[in-house]
Amino acid sequence: MSSRRSGSRITDDQIADLVSKLQRLIPELRGRRSDKVSASKVLHETCNYIRNLHREVEDLSDRLSQLLASTDPDNEQAAILRSLLM
Repeated sequence: MSSRRSGSRITDDQIADLVSKLQRLIPELRGRRSDKVSASKVLHETCNYIRNLHREVEDLSDRLSQLLASTDPDNEQAAILRSLLM
């Protein structure tokens, strides 16, 4: 059985294009003038960036939960936020 599927093979040019697009999205790499950043470095920095975003989301979620827990349960704005989060 062949591991290749017809029509699904990605070319080296497509990979290079995708890595280039990732490089432009990652703040640590975006400012670099050189296009000589290795694909490995781009993928590594992308993983780090995603991990950091996850941590930020968790931190913001915890802070929001604490804020909502400390607000008056009858507060209309807090009730709206609670309903949006459920």
